[in-house]
Amino acid sequence: MKKLLLAVLGAVAIASGAFAGTETYYGKEMKPLPCPEWYADREFNVGIWGTYVFTGTDWVNDRYLETDHAWGGGLDLKYFFCRYLGVGIEGWAVDARQAHEDVFIDFSEDIFERRIRHENNTIGSVLGTLTLRYPIPCTRFAPYIFAGGGTIFGGGQRTSFVLTTDVEEGEENDVVVTRRTGSETAAIGQVGGGIEVRFTPHIGWVSDFSWNFVDGPNNNFGMARTGVNFAF
Repeated sequence: MKKLLLAVLGAVAIASGAFAGTETYYGKEMKPLPCPEWYADREFNVGIWGTYVFTGTDWVNDRYLETDHAWGGGLDLKYFFCRYLGVGIEGWAVDARQAHEDVFIDFSEDIFERRIRHENNTIGSVLGTLTLRYPIPCTRFAPYIFAGGGTIFGGGQRTSFVLTTDVEEGEENDVVVTRRTGSETAAIGQVGGGIEVRFTPHIGWVSDFSWNFVDGPNNNFGMARTGVNFAF
């Protein structure tokens, strides 16, 4: 019994000394392991994401999207010269359910009709981008900011009022109707920021928000994106 008690006390004393002193492994000091590298100094990124856009004003005042909001998706390609700086190109498209006024006025018959028409149009954009990111050391997280510029297309239709002459039963009546122009291409600028979370050094999840500027303050819109990023 005494031998068993002495053996237990000895084991406790040895264990206490081991935890109290410098951490050792087979008689040598253990060095801390280096942090895993989730982001490389040079890497090519391919991002695929869904997007939601919303206008900065009501659709009646917007002159490009002509809708309060729209859903779509996009793709971006980036090359990082170092882990902090990258350049790239992005493209996206949304399905915009545009609204516009349709007016009919017949002065001879005192007829005035006004209604809101809806039509779906695809609006898209292609931009060059510059990205600054900061991979937080020893974590999977990398907040980033970005800016870009390019072109946007598919929107910008205009509604105009046209005075015409309607001949009916030998009588000429002055009638006002609305006409719609086709879409136009415009310049677009973009600034934003977001964060990426890496599941592996080659697969991550990105979420960001940007504000986009299109030909005047009434055409500005916000864009929220989220999707998968692949790093090579």
